[in-house]
Amino acid sequence: QVQLVESGGGLVQAGGSLRLSCAASGRTLSVYAMGWFRQAPGKEREFVLAITRSGDRIYYADSVKGRFTISRDNAKNTVYLQMNSLKPEDTAVYYCAARTTDWITPRPDEYTYWGQGTQVSVSS
Repeated sequence: QVQLVESGGGLVQAGGSLRLSCAASGRTLSVYAMGWFRQAPGKEREFVLAITRSGDRIYYADSVKGRFTISRDNAKNTVYLQMNSLKPEDTAVYYCAARTTDWITPRPDEYTYWGQGTQVSVSS
């Protein structure tokens, strides 16, 4: 199985940018479709973006279209989440997740492996 570790979170002002990384170990990342999710205090885990194994298809949540992008470097076993034009409502713990079926879905219960999360805080 694969282990996932997120990094790159932090505190940023509204309008700023952050890039999160999700590094995999234990198995090559190329066999997994990958997703990013987030969870704010008192709220359910929310889908952000997902990408297929090869990166040929990406699925965005409406709330982040035009601001966030996802990419992957299978040679480095890493998936990235580039977040631009950040808003206070983007504040949450961000998680990456992996699933073996090459079908991108916004449902968190469709993903098997999860990282521990990284905190993103956006001040107004």
